[in-house]
Amino acid sequence: MKEISPDQLYQLFNRSKRNTENVIKAAPIGICITTPSGHFEMVNPAYCEFYGYQQEELLGQHFTQVVPEENRAVLSALHEEFMQGNENQELRQEWDVVIKNGERRTVIAEAARTEADDGEPRKVTFIIDITQRKQLEERLKQANERLDHLAHHDELTELLNRRAGLQRLDEEIKRFKRYGTPLSIAMYDLDDFKAFNDTYGHSAGDSVLQQITTLVSEILRDTDLHIRLGGEEFLIIMPGVNAEEAYQGMERVRKSVEQQSFTEHQLTVTLSSGIVSYAEGSGSRLLDHADKAMYQAKKAGRNRVVIASSST
Repeated sequence: MKEISPDQLYQLFNRSKRNTENVIKAAPIGICITTPSGHFEMVNPAYCEFYGYQQEELLGQHFTQVVPEENRAVLSALHEEFMQGNENQELRQEWDVVIKNGERRTVIAEAARTEADDGEPRKVTFIIDITQRKQLEERLKQANERLDHLAHHDELTELLNRRAGLQRLDEEIKRFKRYGTPLSIAMYDLDDFKAFNDTYGHSAGDSVLQQITTLVSEILRDTDLHIRLGGEEFLIIMPGVNAEEAYQGMERVRKSVEQQSFTEHQLTVTLSSGIVSYAEGSGSRLLDHADKAMYQAKKAGRNRVVIASSST
């Protein structure tokens, strides 16, 4: 249907009362006339073409025939209220409708009330198809949501990325300073991960990272924050726990990873982790302590969890 505003049609309709029927039939947008009870009394060719019905299939039927079932009661009530009210024009609104083949579309509908030859009111409804526009808006919305997600998440693992993760760490430190609740972090990386990439290729290495981070996330609490710092190095922020509790949590993670095999190559992987509990100082200093503890775990033979010898 061609774009023409209902306001223009309404003005034309009022100026041409003696030729109402011809105006409606020639209109390039869908127009229907319904009785006070909501039954179709007239539908123009554009209306029939849009909905996929022949004129005789609509005349005498209730207008909710072209409305999704879940919206029929609401629209019937709105129709009745409009027909019994004092307003001559109904507020322009956006509605989902259902055409004959069951496909859902979106229209802008605007209605005017007029008086018929029998002295009874009639509702003249103008519709404009905006389905493509709504679909485009939805695609743009999804694209913007995806861009926003990628700005804060690692594309491979879907974890928080380094920038977003460090921002969250700063927020948790502020919360610690305000409420004094415990806060611990764990840094971990995968032992000898370079060998997996060298032997099996980066695609297999990416699969290992995806599978392991999924496994680790399932073990962590809902309140823990899992972050990819870069490469095979990860950070876990653990609000509300001390270093010993964090150690126990990371031991569960370490053992679970050690007992699993990954990718079609059935690779076994281990990780080393460093734990530190926050006392004071900056986030970067906290990370530095956790990194040193992780290095101690590597130096002691890998596949182990080490609590930092001193907190920040």
